[in-house]
Amino acid sequence: MPVTKSAGGARAPRTPRSRRRKHRLAADAGLLVVAAAFVLPLAWVVLSSVDPKADLRVRLPDSLTLDNYDKVLTPEITFTPLLNSFLLCGGGTLLTVVCSALAAYPLSRYRSRLNRPFMLTILFATSLPITAIMVPVYALFVQVDLIDTMQGTIFFFAASQLPFAIWLMKNFMDGVPKELEEAAWTDGASSFQSLLRIVLPLMGPGVAVVTVFSFVMMWGNFFVPFMLLLTPEQMPASVSINDFFGNKGTVVYGQLAAFSLLYSTPVILLYVLISRRLGGGFALGGAVKG
Repeated sequence: MPVTKSAGGARAPRTPRSRRRKHRLAADAGLLVVAAAFVLPLAWVVLSSVDPKADLRVRLPDSLTLDNYDKVLTPEITFTPLLNSFLLCGGGTLLTVVCSALAAYPLSRYRSRLNRPFMLTILFATSLPITAIMVPVYALFVQVDLIDTMQGTIFFFAASQLPFAIWLMKNFMDGVPKELEEAAWTDGASSFQSLLRIVLPLMGPGVAVVTVFSFVMMWGNFFVPFMLLLTPEQMPASVSINDFFGNKGTVVYGQLAAFSLLYSTPVILLYVLISRRLGGGFALGGAVKG
């Protein structure tokens, strides 16, 4: 057993409680460092948005002002880009959730020797970087006349998120007992009806996870709309935020911070609205009895 020297020179055993206390203090210190790495940028955004002399330092403002919000709350800077973001991300998320549910259902409910290769292909597709395929995608969109269109960007948003969404949806769908569907089939329900009325309601947390993940990934995507959209009036907020950075390094930090808070609000509200679904489990509640 490890020992330590006492005040009189004798050695006393080191107790497990003291070791646990040291480990706990070390873990707390590490967590504080990680928390500071997240809190400091957020504190800068909040404080700079109401600071008339905002810069890159995290400091309390000498005086509070809402001028930064007044200057960015215009149709050209905020409202139109946010509306475009809602159209792109909302449409892409809806298409992703619907297609992933329809694709995951046969993978979860029917056994085939092609299931495993297909799932491995999906897993491989999730690792492909968007930048590696944007050049051929751009050329394809030019050929099919989908460049600089909202619907074309929505389709590509959904296609880029589908592999991981199918993977997630299938794993959640596996947790719904098939016996419930078999009972519905006995009563004359079709596979599509059992998917809509039994499987999807029971896997509400899974649908919520796929929805939040898809929306957040699309909402913060800069590269795809920057490449596929050419008209400034169609640019989403993820691209228009680039306008706050001047060509010669000049940045209006207060307005940038105010716009960043406004830009982050929809994602926070979405998470708050469905946080209950994210924290819940499958509400089977004894529907299946052995």
